[in-house]
Amino acid sequence: MADEVERFAGPTAGDGIIHAAAIDVTDPASIERLVSSAGREGEIDVLVYVAGGVRGQSAKPLENVSVAEWHAIVDANLTGAFLCAQAVAPPMKRAGKGRIVTISSRAGLMTSLTGIQSYAAAKHGQLGLVKMLAQELGPFGITVNSVAPGFMATSPDYERQWASYDEAFRAAFAERIAVRRMGKPEDIAHAVLFLASDYASWITGQVLPVTGSPLA
Repeated sequence: MADEVERFAGPTAGDGIIHAAAIDVTDPASIERLVSSAGREGEIDVLVYVAGGVRGQSAKPLENVSVAEWHAIVDANLTGAFLCAQAVAPPMKRAGKGRIVTISSRAGLMTSLTGIQSYAAAKHGQLGLVKMLAQELGPFGITVNSVAPGFMATSPDYERQWASYDEAFRAAFAERIAVRRMGKPEDIAHAVLFLASDYASWITGQVLPVTGSPLA
């Protein structure tokens, strides 16, 4: 892993150390190196799978989507989630406990504002994976859940998407959200903290939409 990059103090967790490491979430060997170097004596308490996104792609007609473009998004959003869960399952089983949380999307519950077929398909698939892993890993004290955020312009891809909308659409967007505001990264972080905590010990195989609105 990389050198220590930041020390932080949380309101309840106390001091901790953040390490940064570069991995390829589609490469099992890369993931295994990270997992084997993490934790206390090989223990892994929580996996939060955040990798994904649209990989710089934009919407195009189905007949113009290449196989490589399809795999780039599916592998980052779905295959990577499977491989990371696969890597942490053994140490969690040994410990008799664990929390796995994926970051899905509103696009995993309906169609996607991106218009990208592979993104919606991968996010729907990720939720199916969550349900199957929850059933399989539950007897070992491991819960598996997902958080499905609504749209937030919090990455270069989504900033470009936001900029592609006309002024009238952007002005009206928040007004269509029940709580009348755009989401913030903290909204997602708080949902993840809940699902990773003991407060959620009897919740598994679920998706928690964090969208500011009820979903139809």
